[in-house]
Amino acid sequence: MKNLKALLVVLFIAFTTVVSAQNKKSEKAVIKTNIVCDHCKACETCGKMFQTEMLKVKGVKMYELDEEKETITVYFNPKKTNLQDIKTAISKLGFDADEIKADPIAYENLDGCCKA
Repeated sequence: MKNLKALLVVLFIAFTTVVSAQNKKSEKAVIKTNIVCDHCKACETCGKMFQTEMLKVKGVKMYELDEEKETITVYFNPKKTNLQDIKTAISKLGFDADEIKADPIAYENLDGCCKA
């Protein structure tokens, strides 16, 4: 009987560990963009707006801009969003996102230095 209780406790701990690991799972995607300067990360009209809006996308945990490679690396929860929705959100901010071109109106609202 003691062995059965011990086995049940071990199985319960193993099960909760697996479930916990699955709930924390995130994906990483590298998206080609048209960000051309490091100023785009910090300027009030582009960078700050980009930061605020990207983190509002449901499921986006964090992102990294690499102006040299012209990429955005996004870490997200695939249960809450998908890559297509993230690319669309980037487009609506005025930047290209892989095959999705920047929304023309949002692009026109960017500072001149942030336009490709």
